[in-house]
Amino acid sequence: MQPFFAQRFEQVEPSFIREILKVATRPEIISFAGGLPNPHLFPVKELEAACHAVLSEQGAAALQYATTEGFAPLRQFIADRYQKLYGMQVDPDLILITSGSQQALDLLGKVLVNEGQDLIIEEPGYLGAIQAFSVYQPTFRPVTLQEDGLDLAAFDALLAAGTSARMFYGVPNFQNPSGVSYSAENRRAIAERLQQHDLLMIEDDPYGELRFEGELLDPIAKLAPNNTVLLGSFSKTVVPAFRLGWMVVPEWLHKKVTIAKQATDLHSNAFSQQILHRYLTSHSLDEHLQQIKEVYGRQRAAMEAALERHMPASVRWTRPEGGMFLWLTLPAHISAMALFDEAIKEKVAFVPGAPFYVRPEIQNTLRLSFSCVDEATIEEGVQRLARAMQRML
Repeated sequence: MQPFFAQRFEQVEPSFIREILKVATRPEIISFAGGLPNPHLFPVKELEAACHAVLSEQGAAALQYATTEGFAPLRQFIADRYQKLYGMQVDPDLILITSGSQQALDLLGKVLVNEGQDLIIEEPGYLGAIQAFSVYQPTFRPVTLQEDGLDLAAFDALLAAGTSARMFYGVPNFQNPSGVSYSAENRRAIAERLQQHDLLMIEDDPYGELRFEGELLDPIAKLAPNNTVLLGSFSKTVVPAFRLGWMVVPEWLHKKVTIAKQATDLHSNAFSQQILHRYLTSHSLDEHLQQIKEVYGRQRAAMEAALERHMPASVRWTRPEGGMFLWLTLPAHISAMALFDEAIKEKVAFVPGAPFYVRPEIQNTLRLSFSCVDEATIEEGVQRLARAMQRML
């Protein structure tokens, strides 16, 4: 049969990171490429016990179809968590459980993005969001990230130029790929602009509870709740395989995204939701997160120290206070794509930065993930990367 495809899918590219991981997972390769949580920290025994408890107590009822919005006790847990962490009042009826926060991006694209319409994103931006929104054919309008968050002057200039954008996507905590976090001042300024320009922010926050230094900062959704959709995920804090995330939506948007969810998959995995809720209510999430933060904090420190020892003086990198990533900027004439080929010869892998931009001319950046490599392996891997870089220089 002659292949044929919907026009909107012609320009959607495969995930570059997924392609790189095919190389990076070879056993001889030290990989800083995958943005994966550390599997040694998954609460396997505790989840096994939660699974048995749900089946023994609920029986067949645990295996039936469920409501589109998600398991009500789990949504209440999420609402209570926002109250505990930020003093933030969230109505559990405005929380929608999704198949990872990636599905939330797709649902919001379906409901809110028109072909050709401007969509403001960070630069560099999360590749998964670029891919999800690309299906709906917006015109991406990037705004550069600085050390303290979004470049407000560039944001203001874009808004003053008469953009058709009604939506801005950002990751304020330990952003993927850069590791940058928005300061409290930057968040307040963005909240003011959202309200002033009647703009909706999709505030993606999968890493916010993985802070191992500094102060916990309020979500922008607390400052401008009617102008924000707040996304969260259990993939980085508990396990990714359950594919359970959520979105907190303004009341005016709730009905439309619920309809979109119904049309997509009826509901997310209801059995996993019940297991997860049992785990969360029978164990301390704070204690579990403390273990993760201690490990990631040590690994981040080891990577920074190794970069200081081995990288040429012309290379710069971000210094995140949490999350899973560091972002390197190379001299302008060095292509990270070409460096990747040299690095593979040294048996070390990373993610070149180009796929995180919608402007293809930016080629001299790369992402390193420290979450799944121990301190000794980090030291060896950075030395290998430095050798490859010296050949390029």
